[in-house]
Amino acid sequence: MQITAPTAPPRGFTKAEFKERTTRIQQLMAGQNIGALFVTTEPEFRYFSGFKSQFWESPTRPWFLVIPATGKPIAVVPEIGVAGFAGTWIDDVRSWPAPRPEDDGMTLLADTLKTAAGTAKTLGAMMGPETHLRMPISNFERLCDNLGQYSMVDVSLIMREVRAVKSEAEIAKIRFACYITAAGFEFLRTNLTHGMSERDACKAMQIEMLKLGADNTPYLIAASGPGGYDNIIMGPTDRQLEDGDVLIIDAGANFDGYFSDFDRNFAFGAVSPETQAAYDAVYAATSAGLKTAAPGQTTGDIWRAMSAELEKAGAFGNSVGRMGHGLGMQLTEWPSLKENGDVELEPGMIMTLEPGMSFAPGKMIVQEENIVITKNGCELLHARTWPSLPVLPRTAF
Repeated sequence: MQITAPTAPPRGFTKAEFKERTTRIQQLMAGQNIGALFVTTEPEFRYFSGFKSQFWESPTRPWFLVIPATGKPIAVVPEIGVAGFAGTWIDDVRSWPAPRPEDDGMTLLADTLKTAAGTAKTLGAMMGPETHLRMPISNFERLCDNLGQYSMVDVSLIMREVRAVKSEAEIAKIRFACYITAAGFEFLRTNLTHGMSERDACKAMQIEMLKLGADNTPYLIAASGPGGYDNIIMGPTDRQLEDGDVLIIDAGANFDGYFSDFDRNFAFGAVSPETQAAYDAVYAATSAGLKTAAPGQTTGDIWRAMSAELEKAGAFGNSVGRMGHGLGMQLTEWPSLKENGDVELEPGMIMTLEPGMSFAPGKMIVQEENIVITKNGCELLHARTWPSLPVLPRTAF
């Protein structure tokens, strides 16, 4: 079946949206008496500034964005990046001639934080789980020494709270990326051939998604094996697909900085009753997740609903540890869908449902779908996977 992707949504965001994002984080900062915070990583930097550059691939230069308790963010960046802010809503851009190892923006950043904080004595940085400081630890220590009269606190929790609920403009970009990915899988279903390698299959799908409007596909993995596969994070390899194999491809296409993230399974020549039963069980688990995902429910509620279906099917095990996660500017975002998860769902959150089961040693089946939480439940952002595991007969080769 050929899927026609919808018209691509507008790129970028309005100044009003950036102002709304900044206001939300500042309201949470006020609750902790934080005078200013700074971010160093690309998703957060882009989220509040609109600055988008492939130059983040270079580890040579650090980038900082300071968010004061009131007013617009302030960029503290290498001189090479100043011109790039002309297309953003940021008008206060401070720079230094990087790289300068002896003082790579540390004095300038400290002075900016002191000015931005005013009389407040608490500053914030992202130092919690699923974060990292994109700067040498020695520089961070130097910064803290320079700011010795201030208390530095972790702001990763309030950052999660702001980023977890997506705007309509964000949802539109993710939906478009999801449509493209679904179309890529449909293309692949009719173009897979016996003897094709995992790598060739992924290349064919990648080219099709680029044609349909994806900016890139940074995440495209594949695994295969007789009757199932033993991992969902490796590959693709040059392994050739043979009769009796099951192939999984997990794709994360990107449009204007926002991801899709879901997978599809394919069988070649024949499928054993055990493999088909595992596929059916995981499909039923996803159905349970779709019924459960709604405002007021928790991440743990969804996990338990899906896990119950897998247990009924006699799952051999599940070593992944979670069965889904947030999705947006990053392929995987907070929160995780796990057994004891206590994050309450809200309209606008985008999640993946990713149940999987090991049904024999070294053999597993995983399915993944992308949803947005709505006022009354949830909505799939793309066509759901096929109700029955597609089997490519030998005559089709």
